[in-house]
Amino acid sequence: MTAITLIQGDITQQSVDAVVNAANSSLLGGGGVDGAIHRKGGPAILDECRDLRASKYGKGLPTGQAVATTAGNLDARWVIHTVGPRFLTGEDRSELLASCYRESLRVADELGARTVAFPAVSAGIYGWPMEDAARVAVETVRATSTAVEEVRFVLFDEQAYETFARQLR
Repeated sequence: MTAITLIQGDITQQSVDAVVNAANSSLLGGGGVDGAIHRKGGPAILDECRDLRASKYGKGLPTGQAVATTAGNLDARWVIHTVGPRFLTGEDRSELLASCYRESLRVADELGARTVAFPAVSAGIYGWPMEDAARVAVETVRATSTAVEEVRFVLFDEQAYETFARQLR
């Protein structure tokens, strides 16, 4: 049984086996969580991302998929990069969002990670409403069979934390 915990804070400060990055498909850094992880993790993460782009992901990492790199200077062994979908009014893309969590947990299992820190994937600049992002995240993690012992949702502000807390109740 996977324990789900919530933390209000900075995902780059977490001491876990794997930190999940809400990446963009280029894998080359960006804003929000992605930029913070690349800045704090240092150049080793970007170097491995460039290698992935040069080999397996020439057109970028597809939405809903996940891939791992070193965690560089983070207090983790790996960063699992996943590309969340942009929220589009009138189009249900929640299966793509759920896939981000399932695929990240699959990669974590392949790596042997037992503790994984997730941000609220797609709930930042990709515009996913926090209430629905939290629902998809919590339901998907609960429904996914994994050897991960702790999934930690690391929420940047009090509002996001409270929204996830409601979903856990």
